[in-house]
Amino acid sequence: MTLEVFERLKAKKDYLAVVGLGYVGLPIAVAFAEKVKTLGFDINQEKIAVYQQGIDPTHEIGNEKVKNTTLEFTTEQTRLKEAKVIIVAVPTPINGDKTPNLSPVVDASRIVGQNLAKGSIVIFESTVYPGVTEDVCIPILEKESGLSCGKDFKVGYSPERINPGDKVHRLDNIIKIISGIDQETVENIAAIYGLVIPAGVYRSASIKVAEAAKLAENAQRDINIAFMNELALIFDRMGISTKDVIDAMNTKWNALGFYPGLVGGHCIGIDPYYFIYQAEVLGYHSEIIAAGRKINDSMAAFITHNVIKTLILAGKNVQKSNVVILGVTFKEDCPDMRNSKAVEICKKLAEYGIAVTVVDPVVDKAEFEKELALNLVEIKDVHNADCLIFLVGHQQFKDLGTADIERMFNEDRNQSKHVIVDIKNVVEFKHLAAEVYSYWSL
Repeated sequence: MTLEVFERLKAKKDYLAVVGLGYVGLPIAVAFAEKVKTLGFDINQEKIAVYQQGIDPTHEIGNEKVKNTTLEFTTEQTRLKEAKVIIVAVPTPINGDKTPNLSPVVDASRIVGQNLAKGSIVIFESTVYPGVTEDVCIPILEKESGLSCGKDFKVGYSPERINPGDKVHRLDNIIKIISGIDQETVENIAAIYGLVIPAGVYRSASIKVAEAAKLAENAQRDINIAFMNELALIFDRMGISTKDVIDAMNTKWNALGFYPGLVGGHCIGIDPYYFIYQAEVLGYHSEIIAAGRKINDSMAAFITHNVIKTLILAGKNVQKSNVVILGVTFKEDCPDMRNSKAVEICKKLAEYGIAVTVVDPVVDKAEFEKELALNLVEIKDVHNADCLIFLVGHQQFKDLGTADIERMFNEDRNQSKHVIVDIKNVVEFKHLAAEVYSYWSL
């Protein structure tokens, strides 16, 4: 068994390349650039131009690191010929019918195959259902390169586990699951990732096991949140505070600590559909995973209904109310709007003729303008609200005091109440006067 690929990489005789420089690819590319010669490739010229200016729009590693990195940013496909290790970290979305959209990983495989050097290792990090790496990606690599997998080049799979916006669980302290087509490949991949991940690696039994592990961990979280969302649906009918129930429940040692909420983003809101799809192909209809998806996908409509209901009960003219949405990204303190259920709520409110204003201090402004035709304002400029809807728990929102919240409302209530809809339990309602405010939360 030889670690020749790793040794040449470590000696800086060969390049490592990362294909796809988004929330996953950028951090790993910059990390490797501190240890070995690294190329960062993306087909998006605008994205590469931003990185070359030293700007990190993902907020995952910060402008300073991007500005000072030795990572060589490029849109030139032929530069991949210089790399003997190529990591593919492109997104894998779903189609409108919730089936997997493998176009990004297929296109990336074509590009890599057309520029694949003999003796290379290609490692896929994109989330896929079991079998995609071996049954879809490898044949494309072979066809485009004219090389034979196992003989002329090797392939591995290592699912990304980055949690966007998480400042605690980072790339370097999350154990990396790895796999490869043979033991030699596994050991080379283990040594390669060992350069940048002190937490270590876990050698999975096979590529399919590694692919399945990523789907399973996200489906598990999706189901747990779905359970809490279903409790919220029931407790709302019972007139019980879900948060009060959860706070009581969490005093037990084996409580899992999940809360209800909007499940979006590019992982938990997407990956279970890959699981469901492949199960259906194999003749099994998912019960639990599909049910969890159905519940979580229904929450935007449920929240929209309760916004309107709360406005009416508070004595507001719904269509004339000044409604302010606080947070439209898919999670707290992360600029990513992909598959955000907060965006879905904005659009559903618009269907009822409700004009909304949005406050989001961390959202990617370019992405916001492309996704929503709404006003994006700073929180200091909110003065005349009839209703505040906290959809995302950004730290800036959590830091708001009672006086800050009172300042954002219209002083002339016309005998109606100020409305607060608080999906993330940002507001301490007990500090607000019940005769002035109408409050609803999950």
